[in-house]
Amino acid sequence: MNSHTELYLNRRTFISRAARGALAATIGPQLIRLAPAQEPSGSEAPAPRSADTSEPWPIEKRVGVALVGLGRLSIQELIPAFRVSKKAKLTALVSGDPAKAQRLAQENGVNAESIYDYHNFGRIKANSDVQVVYIVLPNSMHAEYTIRAARAGKHVLCEKPMEVSVTKCQQMISECRHAKVKLMVAYRIQYEPMNRVMQRLVRQKTFGDVKYIESANLLKVEQMEWRLSKELSGSGPVGDLGIYCLNTIRFLLGEEPTEVFAQTFRPAGDPRFKEVDATAVWQMRFPSGLVANCTCSFDAHHTQSYRAVADRGTFGMDPAFPYRGLKMFVQPNEPPLPQIGQTDQFAYELDHMADCVVNDREPYTPGEEGLQDQRVIEAIFESAKHGKIVKLPKIDKLDAFRGLAAG
Repeated sequence: MNSHTELYLNRRTFISRAARGALAATIGPQLIRLAPAQEPSGSEAPAPRSADTSEPWPIEKRVGVALVGLGRLSIQELIPAFRVSKKAKLTALVSGDPAKAQRLAQENGVNAESIYDYHNFGRIKANSDVQVVYIVLPNSMHAEYTIRAARAGKHVLCEKPMEVSVTKCQQMISECRHAKVKLMVAYRIQYEPMNRVMQRLVRQKTFGDVKYIESANLLKVEQMEWRLSKELSGSGPVGDLGIYCLNTIRFLLGEEPTEVFAQTFRPAGDPRFKEVDATAVWQMRFPSGLVANCTCSFDAHHTQSYRAVADRGTFGMDPAFPYRGLKMFVQPNEPPLPQIGQTDQFAYELDHMADCVVNDREPYTPGEEGLQDQRVIEAIFESAKHGKIVKLPKIDKLDAFRGLAAG
C-alpha cells in the first residue's frame, strides 16, 4: 500500500501528517474535498430530472456501483444521482471514516457488509453486487485504485483528471485492458445535453466555421486544502479547473491541438501557492487553424464559461461547467436554441457506464481520452517552464480518443 493510501486511511491520520506540512495551519474539517466549489442552485430551482426518457431498468438488472471516497462530491452529487439514474444503483461504499460510511449506507440502502476501507478494499472482489468501482479520490490516488479495482475484476469509472502523469494514465489503461474491464473517465460535460447542443453548432457549422474559442474556469480558494498540495493534486488549477476548458474545447471540435503556449503565475509570499500555481493561461492551435485561449485560476472571481466565434455568429455557455444552472447563449438567435430543462449530469455518466457494461460497449470517454488530456497538460507545463511553444503530434482523425457517441 503506497503513501497516498496511508495518508487517507482516516481523518486523524491525515491531520497528523498534515500538521507536519504546508497544509497544517488552516486545514478545516472538510479534508477530502473532491470537486471545485460550485454555486448552489436557487431554492426555487426544479429538481433534476432523469437523464433520458426511456423506461428505467428493473432494480435487479441495474449495474451495481461502489463509491470509493465519500467527500463532498460523492455526498452532495453522486449519491443523489443514483436516485435519478435508470440503469445504475449504489451497492457499496469505500471510506476511511467508518462512522460516515455506516451512516450513508443506512440512509441509502447499502448492505452493511458492503462497506470497505482502504486496507480491506481488495475484498470487494468477492462482492457480486458490485460491477463498477467509481473512484472519487485525490488525483494522485486514481491509478492505485483503478489498478486495484481492475485486479479485482471490476470495471472502473474514474473522476477527472485521470491522473497526474502520462505514465500513470498509461498504467491504468494497460491494467484495465489486461483485466478485460472497462475504463471510463467521468467527463460529465461530454454527456450533458446543453454542451452537446453547442457541439452540434460547431460540428454542423450552423454559423459557419468556428475561428476562435475562449474559455475560463476560475474560483477563489480561500483556505489550504489538498488541491494546493503538489503531491496530491499533481497539477493545481490546470488539472482541477483548466481540464474543463481543455477537454470541452476538444469535445466541441473533435480535433486535437498541435501547439500549446502557456504561462503560469504565483503571487509572491502567498502560502496557498507555495506548491502549485495560482493561475495558468494558455493558447492552443488546432489543425483547422482555430485558436483557443484558456484561463484557469484558484485566485480569481468564480467564472465558468466558454465562447465560440464563427463566421456568422457567436455562441457558448455561461455558466458552462457547474453542476446545475447551466445557460446557453447565441448571437444572433436564429435558429433559436432548444429549450432544455435541468437534468442530473452525473446520472448521464452512470447510465452510460451501466449501458457499456451490460452491452459490452466502449465508453464514449475511455481511458485514452483522459490520457490525451494529460499529454496536453504536460505540454502546458513544459511551455510555461521554458517560455516557448510546445508542439504536439498532428492527429487527423476526428474524435480520435473517444468511443461511440452516447445517447
